Amino acid sequence: LHAVTDALLGAAALGDIGELFPDTDQANRGRDSAEMLRTAADRVAGAGYAIANLDCTIFAQRPKLGDYKRAIRQRIAEILASTPEQIGLKAKTGEGVGPVGSEQVMMAHCIVLLQKIDQRQS
Repeated sequence: LHAVTDALLGAAALGDIGELFPDTDQANRGRDSAEMLRTAADRVAGAGYAIANLDCTIFAQRPKLGDYKRAIRQRIAEILASTPEQIGLKAKTGEGVGPVGSEQVMMAHCIVLLQKIDQRQS
């Protein structure tokens, strides 16, 4: 959810998750990631954008995520008040190579396409 939050903020040129929720602020310690994503989505909407689609790739040797992809897409769509059809999700392993493959790290990359909303039609 942090990678999705960063993708949304970046696509709308609204900074990044660390600027919106600095880790130096005690109020952010243990903050719900879904709440952070909702706040970012609200800011993006306030800037006049709607989410067209989102594409996420999770890099993890394990756990295997194939059985969970549908639920993850559904949850992200729920948080963003969009549809699962707008959410792409891929899970990749490191094939035993590099930091992902040797289970040292997990990573997520997300890209979002935003559409400018014509405020005059509201």
